[in-house]
Amino acid sequence: MTEINRRNFFKGASAITAGSFLSVSCESKKEVSAQAQEEGLLFDLSLAQWSLHRKLKAKELNNLQFPEFTKKTFDINAVEYVNKFFQSTDKNYLRGLKQRCDDNGVKSLLIMCDGLGQLGDANEQKRKLAVEKHYAWVEAAKYLGCHSIRVNARSQGSYLEQMELATDGLSSLSQFASDYNINVIVENHGGLSSNGQWLSGVMRKVNMPNCGTLPDFGNFKEYDRYKGVRELMPYAKGVSAKSHDFDNEGNEINTDYHRIMNLVIKSGYRGHVGIEYEGKKLGEIEGIKMTRDLLIKLRTDFSKTYSV
Repeated sequence: MTEINRRNFFKGASAITAGSFLSVSCESKKEVSAQAQEEGLLFDLSLAQWSLHRKLKAKELNNLQFPEFTKKTFDINAVEYVNKFFQSTDKNYLRGLKQRCDDNGVKSLLIMCDGLGQLGDANEQKRKLAVEKHYAWVEAAKYLGCHSIRVNARSQGSYLEQMELATDGLSSLSQFASDYNINVIVENHGGLSSNGQWLSGVMRKVNMPNCGTLPDFGNFKEYDRYKGVRELMPYAKGVSAKSHDFDNEGNEINTDYHRIMNLVIKSGYRGHVGIEYEGKKLGEIEGIKMTRDLLIKLRTDFSKTYSV
């Protein structure tokens, strides 16, 4: 087996014992957002910035405009950022973004972090560097009032080797993030992370209160998405409602949303459900609205069965 930094691993793992003393600002499985609770809703909606990636890449929209655009175009009051669309992480830039959110009554939930190296890299120095590259985004998330950063758990080696390596990187980063009351949440996002059994096993090994998952409905590849969501929901601090195409009745044709949202709600999760539209047949705005409307319909239907 590839040798990992045992000292760092056990340092991170030691947080298991101290876990009960960590005060972590997380999206509670048992509590909906204040607005949703006031309105008696099972969950509230948020918008993942990647849903508008074509508009952002074409510079028809920028990161500072994203919160106001979300509120006025979709009547959604919570957002999930992607780090690649930030022009900076300095305080002046973040202050301007936070002000835009405050002015429009929009809550920042999380920052999706990509391109920062592999947290499960087999090379100890590269793994450590990847962990450190996430530090600035933990600090940015804290400043913006987010509850989490979303990370990837890519690695190399056998099934068990990758589990050990990812556990090491995630433990180290989660230890750092705990000082900021920020969660480190892993999306099923390719490789073994798209295997629900593997990723839930990593969560059990990390075993820290601020390390969790962000189950994505569409990123399981050949792995059964319903099985995967069921395995990841016990550790979920967010949910990514991936969508691509819809039938004439407004149902997503790749994922049985009724079935998969039943798994989400049945697990006890009562946090935000993030819309992540990735289809190409519909425009981004129309696809987001179709996903939003489907989730609102299901929320109404499930309210007859489940309680807030």
